[in-house]
Amino acid sequence: MNQTITFGSIEIKYRLQYADRKSLGISVNSDMEVSVKAPEGTSLEKIKEKIKKKAPWIIKQQSYFLSFHPKTPARKFISGETHLYLGRQYSLKVIKGKDESVKLIGKFIEIITMDKQNAGRLLIDWYLMNAKSKFPLIAKPLIEKFAKYKVEPSAIFLKKMSTRWGSCTPKGNIILNPELIRASKGCIEYVIIHELCHLVHLNHTQKFIDLQTKEMPDWKKWKMRLEKLLA
Repeated sequence: MNQTITFGSIEIKYRLQYADRKSLGISVNSDMEVSVKAPEGTSLEKIKEKIKKKAPWIIKQQSYFLSFHPKTPARKFISGETHLYLGRQYSLKVIKGKDESVKLIGKFIEIITMDKQNAGRLLIDWYLMNAKSKFPLIAKPLIEKFAKYKVEPSAIFLKKMSTRWGSCTPKGNIILNPELIRASKGCIEYVIIHELCHLVHLNHTQKFIDLQTKEMPDWKKWKMRLEKLLA
């Protein structure tokens, strides 16, 4: 059952389920969706009242997860358009030629292609190629740091995700969004450390936050930079 409450100027949508339980439970998942489980027979007014009391926490959780939501604007992949690579901005230069290649040349990302309509595909493939080579190098020393907690990712995979920068599977695999290659090294490290912390603490508890702060004291700075850089 989908419901909505208004908290100030903010509208909070939530999914309500009745269950055989004694207390009301509220959770926010990584997609910023709010779930409410209430004891059977609880009135809707009482449920809404409790949700409003928890509204500041709900909004805080949604804001927290928002940093992991890629916000890539639509691109045309034409000359003069700016694109990011490892946190730096480059101007795209699309040149018609006999071969197909993508290169960093000074302040430009130069794409040579027989058909300019292929520029977008070539650039995406280039990003993916660099993500495959760069991410393991950035992750290696971080994984070694976490060995003291007796954890190690089973593997690191790349997967384009529409709502996350990274994730950790129950089997201990870390999945990174290749779009992260557009962000600076510090931002990439932040996402990797965040997922490594999940190998120690599954949920976003205070212990999780404390561990993340211990391993990356300035994580909030990189979180904000990631939000602004890829907004």
